[in-house]
Amino acid sequence: MPALPAIPHQESDCRGVASVLARVGDKWSVLVIMLLKDGPRRFNELKRMIGGISQRMLTLTLRGLERDGLVTRTVFPTVPPRVDYELTDLGRGLSDPVMKLGAWAQQHLPDIDTARKNFDGRNSED
Repeated sequence: MPALPAIPHQESDCRGVASVLARVGDKWSVLVIMLLKDGPRRFNELKRMIGGISQRMLTLTLRGLERDGLVTRTVFPTVPPRVDYELTDLGRGLSDPVMKLGAWAQQHLPDIDTARKNFDGRNSED
C-alpha cells in the first residue's frame, strides 16, 4: 500500500482545529446543537430539556457556541425580556454531523460497553 502524502500544516493549525473540536465535542454543546436543530428555543426551555445541566454551565455553553458563530442570541423587548437561541447557518451545517455522531453512539453503545468490560477485565488481572 503506498504511503499517504505528507500534509503540510502549521502547529497553529492543529491548535485551531483542536479548539473547534473541543467546542463541538463537548457533551453540553452537542446536546444544545441537537435541541436547536428544529428551531429557536428559550434558555429555560433548553435547561428543562437537558437533564443535569446547571444554569451556569448552560450559560457558558451558549456563550461559547455564540462566540464560535454557531448560535445567535436574540433579545426581544418584552417584560420580562424574552431571549431566544437559534443555530446560525454555520451551526445548522454542524447539526447533521452531530446528529449522525449521536445516532452512531446510540447504536454502538452495547458494543462499546462490552469492549470496555473486556478491557477492564483483562487489565485488572495485571
